[in-house]
Amino acid sequence: QVTLVESGGGVEQAGGSLRLSCAASGRTSSTDAMAWFRRAPGKEREFVASMTWSGGNTRSIDSVKGRFTISRDNAKNTVYLQMNSLKPEDTAVYYCAARRALDDYAYWGQGTQVTVSS
Repeated sequence: QVTLVESGGGVEQAGGSLRLSCAASGRTSSTDAMAWFRRAPGKEREFVASMTWSGGNTRSIDSVKGRFTISRDNAKNTVYLQMNSLKPEDTAVYYCAARRALDDYAYWGQGTQVTVSS
């Protein structure tokens, strides 16, 4: 079992910044990557960005490239999502997820609300 605890969400004006954190605990050795997903109002959950624990390989969707940066602190079993130049369309519940080495994302946090006002 892996437990994920998200923090850092809140309300921000367009153009502002927020930093999300996700602390992983439990059997973290069974995971090989962490990711951020989001679910905007009226939309399905979508992948945002991911990073592997080893190697630091990253992926992100085009709509956040140049604005969002995913990073990690292996010693703290924590991943971050630095969100700059926020747009109203970034408004969503952001979820942290952990991927098992030979599986899909199996562990999920409860989500943290990000609201960007225009």
